[in-house]
Amino acid sequence: MHDISQYQEFFISYLENQSIDKEPKNLYEPITYILGLGGKRMRPVLTLMAAEVFDADYKIALPAAMAVEVFHNFSLVHDDIMDDAPLRRGQVTVHEKWNINTGILSGDAMLILAYQYFEQYEPTVFRDLAKLFSKTALEVCEGQQWDVDFEERNNVTISEYLKMIEYKTAVLVAAAMKMGAIVAKTSEKEADLIYDFGLNLGLAFQLQDDYLDAFGDPETFGKQVGGDIIENKKTYLYLKALEFSSKEKAAELRQLFELQLEDNLEKIETAKAIFNASGASKATQEAIEMYTFKAFETLEKMDINAEKKSILRTFGENLMGRKV
Repeated sequence: MHDISQYQEFFISYLENQSIDKEPKNLYEPITYILGLGGKRMRPVLTLMAAEVFDADYKIALPAAMAVEVFHNFSLVHDDIMDDAPLRRGQVTVHEKWNINTGILSGDAMLILAYQYFEQYEPTVFRDLAKLFSKTALEVCEGQQWDVDFEERNNVTISEYLKMIEYKTAVLVAAAMKMGAIVAKTSEKEADLIYDFGLNLGLAFQLQDDYLDAFGDPETFGKQVGGDIIENKKTYLYLKALEFSSKEKAAELRQLFELQLEDNLEKIETAKAIFNASGASKATQEAIEMYTFKAFETLEKMDINAEKKSILRTFGENLMGRKV
C-alpha cells in the first residue's frame, strides 16, 4: 500500500489527464474550473486506499474515485448556489464567476459525468457501483434538504441532527470506501464493514468540523471561526447546550441564535461561553471520540492483515487531527 500523499498524487495525475474540454464551453469550463480548485481529495483517496486494502491495484479504482470526486464537486456547486456563497476554497464560486443558470446546468452535467465513469467497469461491477452511487446521491440530497429545513425549525432533536449529518456528509465518505471494495471484488461482508468504518469516521469528522468552527485556530481551520454561530446553525454544540442549560440560559441561547448583527464578535464569544459552561463542548468532544472508536472497532472485524488495519487506523487518527 501507499501513503496518503502518494494516493493524492496518483489521483491528481489521473484527474489532470481527463479531457472535459468540450463544447459548449459555458457548460464544460465551469466543470474544469471547480475540479481544478484543489482540496484534499479525501474521498477519491479513500476509494484508492480501500481497493488496495483488499489486494487490488489502486489503478483499477481510479475511474470510481473520479466519479466520487465529480459528484462531490457537483454537490458543492449546487450548495454554493443555495447558500449564495461568494467563495469556494478561496476562489470565486461557479455561479458568481459565470451565473446561476450556468451553475445549475454544469452541476447537472457533472452528475451525469460521474455515472459515465462507471461505464469503464464490467457489467456486474458497474451494477454494484451504480446501485450504491444512486442510493448515496439521493441520501446526500435528503441530508441537504434537512439542513435547509432545520434553519426554520426551533425543535430540532439530536437524533435528527445526527441523521442529517450522516446523510449530508458521512454517507459519501462511506460510499467512497465501499466503491474501492467493490472494484477489488471483495466479499459483501467486507465491503459492508469498510462502509461502516467510513460512515462512523464521516460522522466523527463532521462533529469535529462543528467543534472547530467554534473553537478552532483561525490559522489552521481554513474557514472563519464562529461561522456557524453567525449563521445561527443548530449544530451538535448548540443542541447539546440547550439540553444541558438552565431554562434561563437556554432561552438566552435561543434568543442569541435569532440575531443578525453587523459585528458578531460578542455574539460568538457569548455562545462559546454557554457551550463551555453547559458542558456542550465536552459532550461534543466525547461524541467525536465515540464515533472514531466505533470506526476502529469495525476495523477489528475485518478480514485484513494487521498492517492494513494499522494504515486505516492511522488515517482515521490523522483525519481527526489527533491521536485517540
